[in-house]
Amino acid sequence: QVQLVESGGGLVQAGGSLRLSCVASGRTFSSYVMGWFRQAPGKEREFVAAISFRSSNTYYADSVKGRFTISGDNAKNTVHLQMNSLKSEDTAVYYCAADPRLVVTIPRYNYWGQGTQVTVSS
Repeated sequence: QVQLVESGGGLVQAGGSLRLSCVASGRTFSSYVMGWFRQAPGKEREFVAAISFRSSNTYYADSVKGRFTISGDNAKNTVHLQMNSLKSEDTAVYYCAADPRLVVTIPRYNYWGQGTQVTVSS
């Protein structure tokens, strides 16, 4: 059974930083795409960043480029999202996702975590 468990969310002031982590278990993820999405109240789930464990390519939404960095440890089935220069509009529940296809920005990943709340106070 595949499980994705996120951690690292919390409350931070604008301009601050947080590091989210996601640990995947239940199968081998060496050829998977691991993604981060977020969903604010009343809004649709949106793509934030993704990394391909197969190619090590990374992908970012325009809104987070230059501020967020995704990284992964294939051997540990772990992916991190370093978030710097946080803004109030980054406030959302952040979800980790995994899929063997190159879905990247589309929220149709096969596997999802339970989410972790990130709140940025202005």
